[in-house]
Amino acid sequence: MTTDLGMPSLPAAGLAHVPAVPADAPPLTRKDFTSDQEVRWCPGCGDYAILAAVQGFLPDLGLRRENIVFVSGIGCSSRFPYYLDTYGMHSIHGRAPSIATGLAVAREDLSVWVVTGDGDALSIGGNHLIHALRRNVNITILLFNNEIYGLTKGQYSPTSKVGKVTKSSPLGSVDTPFNPVSLALGAEATFVARTMDSDRKHLSEVLRAAAEHRGAALVEIYQNCPIFNDGVYDVLKDRTEAQARIFHLRDGEPLRAGDQVVVRADDGSLTVAREADADPDRIVVHDVDNPDPGQAFAISRLTEASLSHVPFGIFRQVSRPAYDDLVRGQVVAAVDGAGGPASDADLGTLLAGRDTWSVGLGGFDDSE
Repeated sequence: MTTDLGMPSLPAAGLAHVPAVPADAPPLTRKDFTSDQEVRWCPGCGDYAILAAVQGFLPDLGLRRENIVFVSGIGCSSRFPYYLDTYGMHSIHGRAPSIATGLAVAREDLSVWVVTGDGDALSIGGNHLIHALRRNVNITILLFNNEIYGLTKGQYSPTSKVGKVTKSSPLGSVDTPFNPVSLALGAEATFVARTMDSDRKHLSEVLRAAAEHRGAALVEIYQNCPIFNDGVYDVLKDRTEAQARIFHLRDGEPLRAGDQVVVRADDGSLTVAREADADPDRIVVHDVDNPDPGQAFAISRLTEASLSHVPFGIFRQVSRPAYDDLVRGQVVAAVDGAGGPASDADLGTLLAGRDTWSVGLGGFDDSE
């Protein structure tokens, strides 16, 4: 049995330690995950669609609301915790991954989520993001990418295209933008995916797979900002254009968009060709659980500023020990090695160990 993304249906390893809703309790619904706060984003903002998708699929996870936590940074997307009836924290600009890391290590019984934007995650929060990914902390990171700073009123962001004219780049941005998927794969993230705010079915499927992954999962979500960067992804929302531009990633299948396929060139790089003209031996077949992220990275580089070729779906999903599991294992080993839980006597021995020194308490001699 496989999912709509062509992925094998696997046990929810990422949620194995999170308490489920009791079997004799009424099943939770979207309404149970909807808070009483008024949702306040600009009309037409893509955040509405993402919020609706998250509220809609959370009941399907079968988890208790009190064991789900959403941590956000600063930005329009960071209002998310207010609108979900779970635990949550609106934290510090760029630091949500660090706070989420602490929660994941301290509380194995929590499903920990990070909601962030392209500015929050990739600018001031860049180091926090890449280290959470390389450590493989058991958290799910939703990165809303609208290629602009929205909350602070339209400055260019780390994902804005070269030449983008904004309030902070009136002559056009000269910065080379990040490709968030490439960045995550380069940081050795064990789950990396891309989806879009307006594709509810695909978005929900990707989010569910990310939630069930044990380790660091990053999902880039293309999202529209109707005020400061309106229509940036419109070409992908047109059905005819999307068929020719979006390469859906399905494990074990060729990367195909309309009559085009991805092929491997003589120099080993990936390029796009008409399927009728392509050498069958050079057509690239997606391998989502390949331990080497090289091919997934090469696929991510197909993404162009013109959006003529855009891979969508799960780029990588591999198994590697999660950081928080390893840390808890060290704590258990240390406790067992000491013969059980630490006592007051053990603490006293620790404080008065070999690395101590005495400080004289006599008066000062100021005779000289």
